[in-house]
Amino acid sequence: MKNALIIGASGGLGSAISDNLTARGVAVTGLSRRDHGLDVTDEPSVAQHLGALEGPFDLIFVATGALEINGAEPEKSLRHLTSDAMLDQFKLNTLGPSLVLKHSVRLLPRQSPATFAALSARVGSIGDNRLGGWYSYRTAKAALNQMLHSAAIELARTHKQLVCVALHPGTVQTAFTEKYVGHNPSVPASDAAENLMGVLNGLTPADTGKFFDWQAKEVPW
Repeated sequence: MKNALIIGASGGLGSAISDNLTARGVAVTGLSRRDHGLDVTDEPSVAQHLGALEGPFDLIFVATGALEINGAEPEKSLRHLTSDAMLDQFKLNTLGPSLVLKHSVRLLPRQSPATFAALSARVGSIGDNRLGGWYSYRTAKAALNQMLHSAAIELARTHKQLVCVALHPGTVQTAFTEKYVGHNPSVPASDAAENLMGVLNGLTPADTGKFFDWQAKEVPW
């Protein structure tokens, strides 16, 4: 791996992934809302920022996302569901990575190995859902998984060595999860980044379109 593009590079996990790659000798290009004004929910913003890049990148990693948006906490019951909260989740957690992928295909090499990865979440798994609740976040991540799976099928026709995957990083100790760690095992962002890089380094084009956790175990859709 020589060149990587990290979307959401100023976040807790995004910055840890950038640091991890830099320590490996990878040339890292980072984009974020805080540092560059990139709004992944706004297509002109995505088109402008990605259109200014040359590439190719053998890794494009989307580390954006949020569990709470505009103060809306994950729903414990249907009665807490609101259209605004669900639409906000779809904009950031589904539409954002979708727009990034749309506008970054030209930055991925066609004739050499490359990876496009986006952070998903185990709670987005329909098959693994035994607790219910968290309607907006779960549904947005499930939609992200479907988008990545569909895109992997299309891109395999033109980018035969591309791996396009969804990743569950586990519970990471960042501002993103601070209120929700509770009794769940959690790891520092630097450890999570190391785990995810280990997963990505072990994947081949046969794994494209799949959903993996931080232990490289496939997560059911």
